[in-house]
Amino acid sequence: MFLIDVTRVQALPNRNLDLTFENGFHAIVEMDQIVKNYTGVFAPLLQDAYFKQVTVNTELGTVVWPNGADLCPDVLYSQATGMPITVANNL
Repeated sequence: MFLIDVTRVQALPNRNLDLTFENGFHAIVEMDQIVKNYTGVFAPLLQDAYFKQVTVNTELGTVVWPNGADLCPDVLYSQATGMPITVANNL
């Protein structure tokens, strides 16, 4: 787990997000690499005008859309950096 929040987002063409994280890391993330099927709450994101309504929710530390669609900041950071998400096994 990274536990690094998103602090800035800008929607780009072709469902890409220009992201800045709280540690200063900056990257462009392709949403199509994360969301494989735009169904349910993610279906409206296929409309460019709706996709552009993305904002950062500072309480959640991630990107959100008006209908409540959001993505885990760890998933975004992993996609942005190419680093896998690891979870400590405390058994």
